[in-house]
Amino acid sequence: MKYPKLRELVEATRALVVGPYTSKFPAEPHVPYPGFRGQPRFDPHACLGCLACEEVCPAGAISHEDILESDRPRRVMIHYTDTCIFCGQCEAVCINDHRGIRLTREWELSFFERPKAMETVEKALQLCECCGRVIGTVDHLLWLAERLGAKAFSNPTLYLTKLRALRILDDDPAAPFREEFRSDRFKILCARCRRRTTVTPEQT
Repeated sequence: MKYPKLRELVEATRALVVGPYTSKFPAEPHVPYPGFRGQPRFDPHACLGCLACEEVCPAGAISHEDILESDRPRRVMIHYTDTCIFCGQCEAVCINDHRGIRLTREWELSFFERPKAMETVEKALQLCECCGRVIGTVDHLLWLAERLGAKAFSNPTLYLTKLRALRILDDDPAAPFREEFRSDRFKILCARCRRRTTVTPEQT
């Protein structure tokens, strides 16, 4: 007959006195370990919609959709819980002090309908006022302007976005009468249109 080892006897005695190691879930809420990596969640105020998290996600659990055919162009950031491997890379590369998306301690993620296994956050988009291409989200441009400080005034796209956020920019300025005034330079433009309005045909 094989007798139990001394360690097993100690563990059995301790379980009788202290109680089992396992929690009493679902009778009582389970409290995970402090270092537990649970479901990542977007912070709608801190997320800039810069797509850094999407670029580094090894499981492809983060994607986005730019909705342009509406009165309010916007970017929808999407996180798929059922694809996520909870590695934390999204939080590690978040440019806004790692606050845009953060790991939580949420672990009870069971569901019966797959559409419930996703989280979204919407960010306003800034389009080029000349060609209509996507420049980025408004929050991302404002974040850049804040980080650059006075240097942001060297980039019309950044300081015009900042002035518009402060509501001191006229959204419908009168166009100048002569083409050589280059009024397009004082619009929010993408890099391609900024070059076209800055460099003369002779320089190209």
